[in-house]
Amino acid sequence: MIVRIEDTDQKRSSDAASIGFLADLSWLGINWDEGPVHEGTGGGPHGPYFQSERLDIYNRCLQQLIDSGHAYYAFETPEELDTKRKAALAEKRAYRYDRAALLLSADQVAAKLAANMPAVVRFKCPGHAVTIHDQVLGDATIPAEEIDDFVIRKADGFPTYHFAVVVDDEFMQVTHVMRAQEHFTNTAKHMLLQDALGFRRPTYAHMSIICNPDGSKMSKRDKDKALRAAVKAKSTAQPQALSAAPIGPDGHPAVAQADWDRWLADKNVQLDFGSAARLAAALGVVLPEINVDDFRRSGYLPEVLCNFIALNGWSPGNDIEKFDNAFLAQHLRLERIQKTAAKFDRVKLLSFNTDAITGMPRESFIARARAHGEQFHAEFMRALPSGAFDRLAAASHERSKTLEDMFAGNAWAVASDDSPSITPDAKTIDKVLRKADPATGLSGLAHLENIAALLRSVPADQWTPEGLEPIITAYANEKAGWQMGKVAQPLRVALTGGTISPPIFDTLCTLPRERTLARLARVIEAAAGAAATAAAAGPTATA
Repeated sequence: MIVRIEDTDQKRSSDAASIGFLADLSWLGINWDEGPVHEGTGGGPHGPYFQSERLDIYNRCLQQLIDSGHAYYAFETPEELDTKRKAALAEKRAYRYDRAALLLSADQVAAKLAANMPAVVRFKCPGHAVTIHDQVLGDATIPAEEIDDFVIRKADGFPTYHFAVVVDDEFMQVTHVMRAQEHFTNTAKHMLLQDALGFRRPTYAHMSIICNPDGSKMSKRDKDKALRAAVKAKSTAQPQALSAAPIGPDGHPAVAQADWDRWLADKNVQLDFGSAARLAAALGVVLPEINVDDFRRSGYLPEVLCNFIALNGWSPGNDIEKFDNAFLAQHLRLERIQKTAAKFDRVKLLSFNTDAITGMPRESFIARARAHGEQFHAEFMRALPSGAFDRLAAASHERSKTLEDMFAGNAWAVASDDSPSITPDAKTIDKVLRKADPATGLSGLAHLENIAALLRSVPADQWTPEGLEPIITAYANEKAGWQMGKVAQPLRVALTGGTISPPIFDTLCTLPRERTLARLARVIEAAAGAAATAAAAGPTATA
């Protein structure tokens, strides 16, 4: 397997993106035999593996085509070409380059080049149909009139995609090219170039694209659409609220004002990843995962993602769905790749990931959760002592569908003890703390006060799940009719602000003894005050 970075489009290419591609492949466990060096992988006899570093090779092949009459310089400006396209549209005919540049004499061409006039190089198509032999789609013939004299080197001196990949496939000894069906007709251009250069032909297999469940193409623009929909909804409700960029959770504008204004003014402009993520946080929007790194940040396992993506358009047969990369490498056959577009079933992906996480050994989950936290939740990891993290991860294992669930569901553990995020709302206080149990006559607040008194007598060396369980269990059996939930839920609300957390004994011991008792005291005081206020207001106000 060869990895090469096709970075000849200077407007769209960046070193950061290139490194990102390599990091994504490494994380997925997809290692390459030749390519850029990354984390000890890479190198090889056919480099360099960045196309931007191979210009001498392309220029030699380009000169070969010019010398043999298979290519020529063209000097039209973009404005002149646009005028010709509009004329073709007005006449209701397909636009084809009119070969006006071929009317120039050799001396005229030389003079223009000597004067440094901007020029592209076009391939001179031979004017015959091209039959593509494809391992997925079968044979198809592209008529001659559908291929005009396409550009093979741009005015900036860089080759186009079509020319660069043909040259590289030859010199890197590529045997198989597997790519999306949207490139199918481009293959005819590549075959014409191969013939003109005397190159051999790789085996081609054009695969179906992956769609969203609604049939639309899965694209990076899906994230932009989600952001724009959220902004539109907010601006409809608050017309003046979005003149400036929204403020993120850190108290700073989510997007630089200039970028914000440009993004609002042009629907074709997309924010960079960091700005998009900060804006999503400010708006409370969950962006759809599209890029590999999106799924990594969301806590999906790389082996699950590889398994699931492989099933989008292919299957090994025999009702086999769960497999690893080694199985895929051994069993992949081009004839089993489907021709029609696959739909990306996020529900099924989450189910695959849930099965993999809940099925792994506890120690493995803790280790992988720790690695995820160190990469994406540094503040969480700093706030929680190592032993407390391991306990919390172990307690969260069975209810985690992704590695991210461990952190999203336990934000209470690293919040300050007076944070609004762990303050139960009035509805929760009323339902869990103020309402009395008809069977015992005790409210959740009463249980909370009684348990807090018991816990204050527990010494620090017994502040463990094993040390607290018999104390609280005995209380529940005596005062709550043997129903642990009647006691656990008030404790959970007081400690986390909500009704969902790991098992209550682990939740109690995640924080140090003093902080746990302080949280209990804070909620007891708040709930008691709310109850007194409601009683003073009378039955009408209470109702």
